[in-house]
Amino acid sequence: MILVLSFLFVSCKQEIKPDDITKLNGYWEIEKVVFDKGEEKDYKMNETFDFFQIKNNKGVRTKVMPQFDGTFLTTDTFENVSVRFAGEQVFLDYKTKYAKWSEEIISLSDDKLVVKNPQKIEYHYKKAGPVNLLDDGEKTK
Repeated sequence: MILVLSFLFVSCKQEIKPDDITKLNGYWEIEKVVFDKGEEKDYKMNETFDFFQIKNNKGVRTKVMPQFDGTFLTTDTFENVSVRFAGEQVFLDYKTKYAKWSEEIISLSDDKLVVKNPQKIEYHYKKAGPVNLLDDGEKTK
């Protein structure tokens, strides 16, 4: 029984191809975190989004803060990111002056992203964009 369930679990995992990596580019808002024992923490509203900019499997991830007028404030803080294919697994390898770490991409689509860190914590994101709450008629970028 365990063998059958394990096979079903492995066979349900999304295959991520090199062409899919461009879907990472843009703004991502965290929806929930699923811990290794199954507990979940939902995020109703976020003060920061993750902004990915990746080309040729290398790029950066930056924290940005959405503003009421549809713009984003950025900081000088960022992580260098490399995409690594290892068999059927795909990893995001991060590097700063102070640390290195990896997350496995579990699933990736135009509007959803799930990554898992070495502690088996899953981060579920949804694609985000600018929101103009001022309703001033100005088009957001």
